[in-house]
Amino acid sequence: MRFLFTLPLLLIAQLGLSQAGPIDFEPNGFGANWAWTTFENGNNAPLEIIANPNPSGINPSSTVSKFVALINGAPWAGFESVHGQGIGIFNLTTANCQIKMMVYKSVISNVGLKFATPAGASSGEILVSNTVVNQWEELTFDFTNVLSNPTSIGIDQIIIFPDFGQRSDNNICYIDNIKFSNQDGSQSAAPMVPAPTPTYPAAAVISMFSNPYVDVSVDTWQAPWSSAQLTDIQIQGNDTKRYSSMNFTGIETLGGNQLDLTDMTHFRLDYWTANMDPFKVKLVDFGNDGQYAGGDDSESELSFQPVSQVWNTIEIPLSQFNSLNSLAHFSQLILSGEPVGTGVVFIDNVLFFDESQTGLENTALEELLIYPNPFDDVVQIKGKELISSIEIYNTLGQQLMALACSQNELSIPTTKLTSGIYLVKIKTQNGQSQQFKILKN
Repeated sequence: MRFLFTLPLLLIAQLGLSQAGPIDFEPNGFGANWAWTTFENGNNAPLEIIANPNPSGINPSSTVSKFVALINGAPWAGFESVHGQGIGIFNLTTANCQIKMMVYKSVISNVGLKFATPAGASSGEILVSNTVVNQWEELTFDFTNVLSNPTSIGIDQIIIFPDFGQRSDNNICYIDNIKFSNQDGSQSAAPMVPAPTPTYPAAAVISMFSNPYVDVSVDTWQAPWSSAQLTDIQIQGNDTKRYSSMNFTGIETLGGNQLDLTDMTHFRLDYWTANMDPFKVKLVDFGNDGQYAGGDDSESELSFQPVSQVWNTIEIPLSQFNSLNSLAHFSQLILSGEPVGTGVVFIDNVLFFDESQTGLENTALEELLIYPNPFDDVVQIKGKELISSIEIYNTLGQQLMALACSQNELSIPTTKLTSGIYLVKIKTQNGQSQQFKILKN
C-alpha cells in the first residue's frame, strides 16, 4: 500500500476509494486485528480488545475496544490506526461524512474523532460528549464543514480521543461500532441537485432563507431547545440547510425580528429527505404581547408525506394552518418528523408570499392532470393553461428528461424508463409549477 502515499491528491480524489468498516472490533470484522497505536497516555499501554461489558443493551456486540484514559495522561490522549493500514484510503464526501460511534464510559466527557492524510494533515477533531455513564450510547460526528478542505481527500488514518479533557481519575472508556454514513443507510443519501428556484416577484415575498431574495433577520436556525444537528452546506453553489439526527428543531424570529405576515397568503418550503416520513411543519405566533406563554399564543402544525429522495415543495395557503389565531407576531417555525433521532432533511426556500401580487391566483393549475398513473410506456398530461416545460427525475434527483413545449395536452413516451417511481415537474406559461409522483409498471 505504500506506493499509494505518493499519488497526487487530484488522482486520489478520482480513485473513488472507500473506507473499511464498520469498525466493530470483532475477530472476523474490522478493527480487532488492526495495528492501533496509543499516544499521550502515560506508558501508552496497547489498546485492548475485550468482551463487551454490557451486551444486553443497544450494543449486543461480542467484542469491543477498551482504553483507560490515565490521570497522568494528556487531555488529548487516545489511539489511532497506522497510516495506510486497516481503514484504507478514502475521501470524505456528502455520502460518508456522518460518523456514528458507540461509547461506554465511566465519566461524562468529550469524545474526539478526527482523520489524517498520509502527510499527517488533519481534518481537525470534532468533540461530542456522552450523556450517560456505564451504559452504551451512540454518538454522531458530523464532518460536513470540512468537505471543502484538502484534508478531506486521501485520508488513510482514523484518530480517536475517548476522554478529551482534564481528568481526576483513571477513566475507563469502551469504543465500538464506528460506522460511516455510507455504511448506515439513514445518513448516506444527499440531493445531487439544488432545490427548485422560486420565481415570485420580490415585492410579494417575505423570505427567511432563499438565495433569490433578501432574507429577513432570523435569530436562530437551531434554538437551544432543539434536538437535531444543523449544518450549512452548498449544493452546486446554492445555500442549503441540512438537519441530521433529527427529532425537532426550532427556528426563531423573536423580539424585534418577529414577522408580521398579515399581508401574506401562502407558505413555501422545499425539503429533501431519504428517511423521514412524515415531515411536520409548525407555525407559532406569540400574539399581541409578543411574548412566549403570554396567554395569547397560537400554533398550528401540518404533516406531510414526502416523496423520498427528491425535492418536495410545500406551497400552501396560510389558512390551512387553521389553529393560528394571528399572523402579526410570527415567532417560531418548528420542523420535526419521524424516525425520531435519526432523520435527515435538507431545507431551502423558506418564505411567505402574497398570491395577489404574483399574478398566479385564480388560475387552473389545480386542473392539471397526469394519467394513467401507474403507467406503462406513455404518460398523458393535460392542462387548462399552456404547458411550457416538463421535467422527469428519478429518486436520486437526477434529471432524466427535459421537454420545452407550448401545448395544453401532450403524450410523453417513456419506454426508456425502467419500472419504478419518478417525479414529474410541470410548469405552465403563466409561471406556476406543480410536481407529481408517478409509478411505471
